[in-house]
Amino acid sequence: MSTRLDADLDLSSIITPGDHIVWGHGCGEPATLIEALIAQRHSIGPVNAFAASSFSKILTPEMTDGIRLTSMGAIGTMRALAATGRLGIIPCHVGQIGRLIETGHIGCDIAMVQISPADDQGRHSFGLINDYIQSALAKARIVIAEVNDQIPHSTCDAWLDASAIDYRIETSRPPTEVAPVEIGETDRAIAAHAARYIGDGAILQLGIGAVPDALFQLLGDRRDLGIHSGMIGDGLVDLVHAGAVTNATKPIDRGVSVSGALIGTRRLYDFAHRNPALLLKASRHTHGDAALAALPRLVSINSAVEVDLTGQVNAEAIGNAYIGGTGGQVDYVRAASRSAGGCSIIALPATGRRGASSRIVDQLGGPVTTARSEVDIIVTEYGAAELKGQPLDERMRRMIAIAHPDFREDLSREAHAFQKRGY
Repeated sequence: MSTRLDADLDLSSIITPGDHIVWGHGCGEPATLIEALIAQRHSIGPVNAFAASSFSKILTPEMTDGIRLTSMGAIGTMRALAATGRLGIIPCHVGQIGRLIETGHIGCDIAMVQISPADDQGRHSFGLINDYIQSALAKARIVIAEVNDQIPHSTCDAWLDASAIDYRIETSRPPTEVAPVEIGETDRAIAAHAARYIGDGAILQLGIGAVPDALFQLLGDRRDLGIHSGMIGDGLVDLVHAGAVTNATKPIDRGVSVSGALIGTRRLYDFAHRNPALLLKASRHTHGDAALAALPRLVSINSAVEVDLTGQVNAEAIGNAYIGGTGGQVDYVRAASRSAGGCSIIALPATGRRGASSRIVDQLGGPVTTARSEVDIIVTEYGAAELKGQPLDERMRRMIAIAHPDFREDLSREAHAFQKRGY
């Protein structure tokens, strides 16, 4: 039987100095529990914490001394933590996190989760985030749950029984929302090029942001689309209502849109509430080799900070400034490029802000997230470069063709020099 915590939330009697804490991330943050930890961090003593992302304003550099935070990247509002040295980056794919927790490479003494109220069978839903949460719950010495009556009772591949909770607090507060961003002409142009590769019956993986949102708007006339993605946003609701998403052709999870995380607004959350056509699964399924290999016509769309002339993708950092993460890109790029009738797309604007620099470059300014041997199609607002099976000199030609015209001459010169000195 779990112990109910009162409003004062004295965590010092539960958490000990040196403990490793894993909590739900993204829009599934247990906000009240995290706020209590921050407020009591000095009285508790130094602790360690892992969270894959954050879109709230709870975690700030000024309020996290005494908490050694780690993550798979500087995603959302965690970018400010990375910029000030308050965030340790663990290079890993989303699909690896659960296993890293299970093996102890990511410590987990305490699991803090935000869940829905129990149903009439005493089962709580994970609500907005599933992915690695089950691994954390199974590993933790102590499970602390924030039962929030504003969290949807989404359909999950497992439930959290009340008997598995050690301590709980009941709250009623709006979960974090990530509103759609304004879609610009560049985003629409990129989406239009990407849409050419998505036909009826395609199974989609895509994230959140202006380009995915623009792409959703172009797919309303498609039929029998499927969804199998690490995360999904509000655009899913529009495609379902348009009749475009039915998941009818999927050999697994037929008739059901599958995701590991809901990153959106109340509109998406209400859509997910007790909806058996939307299923939140653990990352071992959303990013697992066996599940992905079973999906024909899988089309993945991911973003990048920059791509070099041979197709190497950096989705993580500019120099020493970490601004993204490995995420699930490599898992899906590899799977989609091997899928029968499928393809993987890396989509990005041709230039940085205000057009001052090219994002098609001769040499990456940060790490290689996805190797050129895995890359399939690169898309900018100027077109699509199909790189699969192409030799390096042809790759360079195609990449220059989708760069901004102002930078093509310099890139051609660099490509020529690159060829002269060898690959």
